[in-house]
Amino acid sequence: MKIASWNVNSLKVRLPQLTQWLADARPDVVALQETKLEDTKFPAAELAAAGYRTVYSGQKTYNGVAILARDALGDFAEVVTDIPGLDDPQRRILAATVGDVRVVDLYVVNGKAVGDEKYAYKLHWLERVREFLAREIERHPRLVVLGDFNIAPDDRDVHDPAAWGEDILCSPPERAALKAITDLGLHDSFRLFEAEGGHYSWWDYRQGAFRRNMGLRIDLILLGEALKPAAVGAAIDREPRRWERPSDHTPVTLDLDIR
Repeated sequence: MKIASWNVNSLKVRLPQLTQWLADARPDVVALQETKLEDTKFPAAELAAAGYRTVYSGQKTYNGVAILARDALGDFAEVVTDIPGLDDPQRRILAATVGDVRVVDLYVVNGKAVGDEKYAYKLHWLERVREFLAREIERHPRLVVLGDFNIAPDDRDVHDPAAWGEDILCSPPERAALKAITDLGLHDSFRLFEAEGGHYSWWDYRQGAFRRNMGLRIDLILLGEALKPAAVGAAIDREPRRWERPSDHTPVTLDLDIR
C-alpha cells in the first residue's frame, strides 16, 4: 500500500496536477489538505474517473481536507469530520478507515506568529487533537496520521535554523506539542529511512526558494507501532513542485508491505 499526503493549496487550481500525479505515482491512499472547496463543488466525478473513491470535508476559500482511496480498497468506514469537544468550524480534520488501516488527515493550524491569538489557538487545537488520537490509537492500532502539520519537527527540517530561530513553525511549544502526539506511539515515517537534513516538503513561492532549496519539512506521515514493521520506504516527491502553477507543497509518500 502506497500512502501519500499533499497540501494542494486549492484543488480547483491544482486538479490537473493531482490527476497527473495520481496517474504517474499510482498511490493507493492520498490525504489532501487546503482543498479550499465547498463539498458541493468537490470534483468527486473527476477523481472517480481516475479510479479513486473520495471522502471530504470542505469550506469555501479556506482549509478543506479530503481522502482518496483506490476503488479496490472498498468503501470508507467510520468517517469523522469533527473532534469531540473541539468547537472549530474550520475544516481541518478527516478520519476514515480504508481497508484495515485507519487514516487521519490533518491540516494543522498555522498560528500566524508566536504570541498571536492564532498561535494560542494552534496549541489548544493540537492538544485536543492529541486527545483524539490517543483514543483513535486504542481503537485502531493500524493507524496512520498524516497531513500538513505546519511544524518542522527539528532543525534538520529547516533550511536555515539560525534564521528561523524560534519563530512560528519552529518554536519550542509547537515542537513539544508535536512530540506529545508522537509520544502516543507514532513514528515519523520519513525518519525511519533518512536521518540527514536538507529534505523539505514546502518552499515559499518567493526568493527562488525551491530552486535554492530554502524549505521546511512540515508535511508528515506518522504511523502507529503496529504498522512500523510494514514500512518499507518513505519519500518526498519533488517533481510536482517543478510543474506549472505548482502548490507550494509537494507530495510525501510512505510504502507499506501489508500482509
